[in-house]
Amino acid sequence: MFSPWLRRWILAIVMAACGVLVLVTQLADGLPAVGGVELVIFLTLALVLSPWAFPRSVDAAEAQRASAADGRPIVYWRPGCRYCLQLRFALGRLAGRAHWVDIWRYPAGAAAVRAVAGGNETVPTVVLGDQAVVNPDRAWLRERLLSV
Repeated sequence: MFSPWLRRWILAIVMAACGVLVLVTQLADGLPAVGGVELVIFLTLALVLSPWAFPRSVDAAEAQRASAADGRPIVYWRPGCRYCLQLRFALGRLAGRAHWVDIWRYPAGAAAVRAVAGGNETVPTVVLGDQAVVNPDRAWLRERLLSV
């Protein structure tokens, strides 16, 4: 239905467009300050819902090679997934220690998730060595990231 690029960015684009629409409406009503504040809120939501909120995404094969070499976990995710966002922000700076694979950008990542999640594309899914955990506990992953 959507191109792969648009699919990844649709929520962010909608949020930014809503912010512009609200700003124009508030300007027409003579409330530029309110419109400006609301625009900032919508642009912040757009940023949070965009792929930019996550560490750089790599191809599934590249992540698997790197994980085998350095022992760091692979986190499979997709833009707009609230559980992925919760995990990402709970990890904070530690998120950069994992290999992140956007399953909407890399079909091989989606296939890897389906292989360990009973045919579903349930994210976030974390693979660490031979262990795969669907929707992992944040403390568990934080512990693993601190040890690598």
